[in-house]
Amino acid sequence: MRTAPAAGRPGLRRVLVNRTRVTAAGERQERGQRVTVNMTKGQAISLRKNDGGDLTAVRMGLGWQAAPRRGLFGSRTREVDLDASAVLFAEKQPIDVVFFRHLVSDDGSVRHTGDNLVGGAGQGGDDESILVDLQRVPVHIDQIVFTVNSFTGQTFQEVQNAFCRLVDETNGQELARYTLDGGGRYTAQIMAKVHRAGGGWQMTALGAPSEGRTFKDLMPAILPHL
Repeated sequence: MRTAPAAGRPGLRRVLVNRTRVTAAGERQERGQRVTVNMTKGQAISLRKNDGGDLTAVRMGLGWQAAPRRGLFGSRTREVDLDASAVLFAEKQPIDVVFFRHLVSDDGSVRHTGDNLVGGAGQGGDDESILVDLQRVPVHIDQIVFTVNSFTGQTFQEVQNAFCRLVDETNGQELARYTLDGGGRYTAQIMAKVHRAGGGWQMTALGAPSEGRTFKDLMPAILPHL
């Protein structure tokens, strides 16, 4: 599965900056149309359309590459198996989880598109995706936390170009992207969360490094971010 970016401060990537303004909610708009928000750690954005309506279905895409390592005979790349998971919470209690061994939540609102064992080829596409039908999420579920783990135990020092991005699944428009620069001596990332706020939903970038081969190992580290 795909992994989250490496340690260190999240990197900002400029996208569509011409004639762009930033709204009070932190979203960027260009000529009345919403464009990609390049998020920083801890930043939250509202999941509302420009007309004030709520988004109905979103996709959290995760991507990464194995970083080349220098050796006696030049650079080489070792495949990295990162796994994306989504943990559903109700009042800080874990209710369900979607990951490579449980691809659809019990209520059917969250779906994993499948496991990727090696990561991307550097084209910037999603290696693993988790789809969330916001209209079907049960009312008692108030937060969905997205994590990435190195199933093979390699650290993020062996990962590059890791990111998570939020896409409007109804039209394919990228809404937000969060990337991390640099590598770290950890094996997991608590990447982001989608949570209820003011009658709607928000996304918050977390980017918290952690340790563990599966989402179960991360549960104690997730709780402070709820």
